[in-house]
Amino acid sequence: MACSAHLASASSYQQRSNKMKLALLGTGRMGFPMARRLCQAGHAVHVWNRSADKASPLAADGATVHASAAEAAAAADIVIGMLENGPVVASVLFDQGTAAAMRPGTLFIDMASIKPREAREHAARLAERGVGQLDAPVSGGTVGAEAGTLAIMAGGAADDFARAVPVFELLGRATHVGPAGAGQLAKLANQMIVGITIGAVAEALLLCEKGGADPAKVREAIGGGFAESRILQLHGERMVTRDFAPRARMTVQLKDMRNALETAADMGFSAPVTEALEQLYADAIDHGDADLDHSGLFVELARRNGMT
Repeated sequence: MACSAHLASASSYQQRSNKMKLALLGTGRMGFPMARRLCQAGHAVHVWNRSADKASPLAADGATVHASAAEAAAAADIVIGMLENGPVVASVLFDQGTAAAMRPGTLFIDMASIKPREAREHAARLAERGVGQLDAPVSGGTVGAEAGTLAIMAGGAADDFARAVPVFELLGRATHVGPAGAGQLAKLANQMIVGITIGAVAEALLLCEKGGADPAKVREAIGGGFAESRILQLHGERMVTRDFAPRARMTVQLKDMRNALETAADMGFSAPVTEALEQLYADAIDHGDADLDHSGLFVELARRNGMT
């Protein structure tokens, strides 16, 4: 009995000693379920969101809700950002006093999708304060955030990545892909492949429909061959059923394509396939499809072929 009590006490001590002090800034569609998972794992979680009503429900999960990002960051050893874009990240960090509030030795994990150049600039400015940074954008959407199955692409120092692994394990599968900015490059690659493949699937299914083949059956027939992909399965299904309710919006896809092209231009790299798809997404938005799911590029291609 005494042995069992000793083991229980040791286990309880181990749990307490592994408890991390975390902050999560930006509790929107992605940040909210991520913060909840961190709370449910038993860590001390401090949260902030520009719209307080999107953060306050996390108090029921044990999170401490703060009135400012700086207050939340000051209470944590590891600070996670899930913010809208690069300028917003810079504003929260450097204009709103958040970076200044972080103690030397704090690690900032930026999980927003921003430009690689911005990630490198932020990392350099934080390093001057003795704060580490990883740029660690994600793929997997809200479903992945809720299930803890996000694909996480991390750029930064290897020791900072090692320090972040216990956090990443609660959120998904993380891969260290290189130095500062490399995580954002990987995310741009992901978005290029997604955006381009959506175009290929849409055009192919429309061609089949135009010629008299059943696009649903074509999708079924080519599944399992070399054309198989999650885009064919998930987005192809949306195209077949004409279900373009937004999961990832057309506007976000266009932003990612443009960030990829800007980054390519900075590197002197030619990306003609991405250029062609960027123009198609831009045209779709100009024609009123901004609020559709990015698989709604199908609508633009159908319009061009008189099939709407």
